[in-house]
Amino acid sequence: MATTATIYHRGMLAASPRRQRIMGAAFLLFGVAIWLFFIRTVQNPNEVARYAMTLNYEAETKIPDWIVPVLPAMYICMGISFILGIYQIARGFKRWTNLALGLVVALFIFAFLTRETAGASISLAGIFYLTLSSAVTLTMAALSGIMSERAGVVNIAIEGMMLMGAMTAAFIGSVTHSLWIGLIAGIASGMLMAFIHGVLSIKYKTDQIISGTVINIFATGLTSYISTKFLQTYQYLNEPGVFEPIAIPGLVKIPFFGPIFFNNNICVYIMFVVLIVLQIALYNTRWGLRVRSVGEHPKAADTLGINVIRTRYMAVLLSGAMAGFAGSYFSIGSVGRFDNLMTGGRGFIGLAAMIFGNWNPLGGFGAGMLFGFADALGSKLTILGSDIPTQFLLMAPYIATMIVLAGVVGRTMAPAADGVPYEKE
Repeated sequence: MATTATIYHRGMLAASPRRQRIMGAAFLLFGVAIWLFFIRTVQNPNEVARYAMTLNYEAETKIPDWIVPVLPAMYICMGISFILGIYQIARGFKRWTNLALGLVVALFIFAFLTRETAGASISLAGIFYLTLSSAVTLTMAALSGIMSERAGVVNIAIEGMMLMGAMTAAFIGSVTHSLWIGLIAGIASGMLMAFIHGVLSIKYKTDQIISGTVINIFATGLTSYISTKFLQTYQYLNEPGVFEPIAIPGLVKIPFFGPIFFNNNICVYIMFVVLIVLQIALYNTRWGLRVRSVGEHPKAADTLGINVIRTRYMAVLLSGAMAGFAGSYFSIGSVGRFDNLMTGGRGFIGLAAMIFGNWNPLGGFGAGMLFGFADALGSKLTILGSDIPTQFLLMAPYIATMIVLAGVVGRTMAPAADGVPYEKE
């Protein structure tokens, strides 16, 4: 009965006339915005935008630059947005509404990027390379949240776990002169924070939001103190270096995609391995079924002989390991040092990616790529010399987070027992 009601509710939500009209109006507004902010401001109707399609011009396989006429391209983007908006209001895309929304947003971004690149050149391959680099931490943070919440434990302490992982990896990596030991230490520190969160929320049944907030505050204070007192004073304690890129023979020569996906450091490849393993484990193994059952109906799982408490501890510890890895990527996978508050709220954006991805690993990766693209776009436009204030460009990933959550959060379904402490009868 409950299942039938849930399916009925989802169907009504997807077909809601009010949502249909609102989304259609939003599509039309995107089209109007393209005309108002981009098309009207074009000074030279013959301007073109040049997109570089090769990441390294010394590579063996090169793709010619993509030359885009600015004005026609923006008119096409505006026209498609209007067509999609009118169809959405008239008939609706039903289950494909979010896909249509993604297409309209992509058209708007392309029109914006084309306008900003008019008379200049920008590396499209470079944007996607930066997107993947930025998506590593966001995806791992999303996977961390998915792992914990699928077992019924809310984990908003991901930001604090990432901070501890970043600092520990940099410090241990510098002392031992081994990036691998630093990475392991960073993962272990995330697991330690997760264990504390697990004890507070599972054993003592503390409110999980409060427990996570306490860990975030504690990690922020501790890492800032150690960094100011030791790492900034004794520089040799904060010089771990970074993992060097590893080119995968053969695959790296694939045009356009090869250098983007197959010439990265080991952390990127580990992220893909974790993503695939977690997707398969959660939905195609007995272990995954037990984890999900604990998050959906722990009493029923307990009746079937599943140890709910142990399963939740295991999920929270794995969640901490992923968060610690995400934090380690900041210091020893990207920057090569630790700085105060260097995670910059990426743990919270990872939670947004988890929600946007509907608590699904592949969905979380897609959302991580979306937010990573917003981050990369802001960085590239700053280099390009855009007349948009730098502060607004730096806000891009956070604005994207708010827009996504405002647009789709009502259509996501969290695990039924998420955040509910379990009392064994």
